[in-house]
Amino acid sequence: MSEHKRKRGRKPKIPDAEKTLDLPSIAASADDDDVVFSVSNVEIIPTTTNPSISSAAATTTNNHHPDHRPRRGRPRKHPKHETPEEKPPPLPRAGHCRPAENGGADFAGDVEPGVARVVPAMDAVVKVFCVHTEPNFSLPWQRKRQYSSSSSGFAIGGRRVLTNAHSVEHYTQVKLKKRGSDTKYLATVLAIGTECDIAMLTVEDDEFWEGVLPVEFGELPALQDAVTVVGYPIGGDTISVTSGVVSRIEILSYVHGSTELLGLQIDAAINSGNSGGPAFNDKGKCVGIAFQSLKHEDVENIGYVIPTPVIMHFIQDYEKNGAYTGFPLLGVEWQKMENPDLRVAMSMKADQKGVRIRRVDPTAPESEVLKPSDIILSFDGIDIANDGTVPFRHGERIGFSYLVSQKYTGDSAAVKVLRDSKILNFNITLATHRRLIPSHNKGRPPSYYIIAGFVFSTVSVPYLRSEYGKDYEYEAPVKLLDKLLYSMPQLPDEQLVVVSQVLVADINIGYEEIVNTQVLAFNGNPVKNLKSLANMVENCDDEFLKFDLEYDQVVVLRTKTSKAATLDILATHCIPSAMSDDLKN
Repeated sequence: MSEHKRKRGRKPKIPDAEKTLDLPSIAASADDDDVVFSVSNVEIIPTTTNPSISSAAATTTNNHHPDHRPRRGRPRKHPKHETPEEKPPPLPRAGHCRPAENGGADFAGDVEPGVARVVPAMDAVVKVFCVHTEPNFSLPWQRKRQYSSSSSGFAIGGRRVLTNAHSVEHYTQVKLKKRGSDTKYLATVLAIGTECDIAMLTVEDDEFWEGVLPVEFGELPALQDAVTVVGYPIGGDTISVTSGVVSRIEILSYVHGSTELLGLQIDAAINSGNSGGPAFNDKGKCVGIAFQSLKHEDVENIGYVIPTPVIMHFIQDYEKNGAYTGFPLLGVEWQKMENPDLRVAMSMKADQKGVRIRRVDPTAPESEVLKPSDIILSFDGIDIANDGTVPFRHGERIGFSYLVSQKYTGDSAAVKVLRDSKILNFNITLATHRRLIPSHNKGRPPSYYIIAGFVFSTVSVPYLRSEYGKDYEYEAPVKLLDKLLYSMPQLPDEQLVVVSQVLVADINIGYEEIVNTQVLAFNGNPVKNLKSLANMVENCDDEFLKFDLEYDQVVVLRTKTSKAATLDILATHCIPSAMSDDLKN
C-alpha cells in the first residue's frame, strides 16, 4: 500500500516507440509486413530541432529521472555557456543534414567531422504541372477526358528545363513552379525524346529565371557511389530528398520508350512524382534523371536513373539538329555464339569471337551490306564477345548495343564481319529503327478511314492497350502479338491495317462481328498502309468493293451504295469526317 501511495498522482511512462505523429493514414501496425510508412521509420534529426519541441522533450526526459523533484520558479541556468554567441555550433554528424543559409540542405554523411558535402543546386529543381489530353485509339475521331499530373524537373544551361517524356506526354498545357514560389509559369515544350524518356522545356517569362542557377552534370558514377534524388513525389507539396547508392550499371529496358539504353539502378526511393527529378552525387553534380522504379512483392527500394551519357546525347542531338532525331539502332537481330560446336560450324577460329546475325531489317541501311549468318566480330574497332558484350570499365562488361547508342542518326560506323571464312570490313550508316507495330505515335493523333460503317485503323501499342487494357500482351489476338514481337516491315511506309470495328447499318448486315482483323488486299491489290487503302477506295470505279481479310475472310460491298451510306453513318455517330486529317493531305 505504501508503494501505491508514493506513486499516486504520477502519470505512467510512455515509451518513445508508441508515440505517434498526427498524420492521417501513416501510422500502421508494426506486425504488418507490407507497411511502407510507419512511425518507427521516422527519425528526428537532432541538429534540426524546433525550440518548442526541444524543451518539451527535455521536460519529458527529466520527469522520468529517478532522482528528479519538481522545482518551482525559474529554470536552473547552465554556467558553461552564458550567451548564445559563445556557444560553438555543433559539428555535422555522419548521415545527418542541417539547414543551410541558402535554403538548401548541407549533406554531411560519411565525411570527416566539420567537413560538409557540396550543397546540390536544389533551387534549380522545379515542380512540373501538366494537363494531358490523350487520343482515343478505339474511337480515333475523339479524345479522352483531360487529366492533370505533377512531376519534377530541373533547370540546365540555356534557359532550359529537363523532365521525363512521360511527364508531358499528350500535353495540352505545361506549367512550372520554382521552389519556395507561389507562381506557376507557362512552359513551352521544345523536344520530347520518347526512346530515352526525356523532354526539354523552356519558359519565356524572365522572372522565372531570376535567381535560378542551372545544375552541372557529372561523370558516370561507379558502383556504391552515393546518390541523392531530389523531387516532388507524393506524400507532400514541398521538395523531397532521398539518398542511396548506385547498385548496378547496365543496359536497361526503358518502359516508356520500349527501348534498351544505359541505365543506373539505385536503392533510393523513387515514387510517383519523382519522375524527372535530378540525382546528385556527393559533389553536388547531376548524374542522372529519375524515371522509373520496380514494383514487385519480392523487391523493395529499386529505382532507375537515366545516366548522364544518355542525357548528353539527347541535349547534343537537339542542339545539333534543332530537333530530337532519336537513338540509332543496328537493324539486325543476332544470336550468341557461346556454343563451341556452333562456332566450329560457322568456321570461326579459336581466337575469334562475335555474334551471329539472324535477320536483317529490310528497311535498314545495314541490309545493303550485312547478310544473315554473318558473324559480327567488332564494332568501331571494339571486339565483341560471344555473349554480345564489350569491355565497359574496369571489371565490367556491357552489351555492345551501348556502342551503337553512343552514335547519332546519320553517323557511320566500322563493322568487321566474318562471312564464309573471310573477314570483311564495312562502313555502315546508322539510322533509327522503325517497327511494323510502333510503340508510340509520338504525339500524333491516330489515323482512321470509314467506309460503309467499316472503321479502318492502324495497329500500334497504344491501340492494343486501348482495345485490350494493360494486359494486352495476354489478351490481344495471337497473330497481332506475333507481328508485334517478330514481324519486320518490308517497306519503309508499311503499316498493319485492320478493321477496328463495324458501325452497324443496313448496308453491312452480316459483317458486325469483324473486329481487329487485318486487311490484306483491296480488289486484288495488296494494302501496304492506311493511306493507300483510302486512296484505292476513294478512286474505285468498280461495281463492288472487295476487301480480303485475314483468316480468308472476304467483305464485298456495292460501291455506290457504300459511299452514300457512309454519310448517314457519320451523321448518326456524330463523326466529323470519314478520314483523319493526315489522310486528306
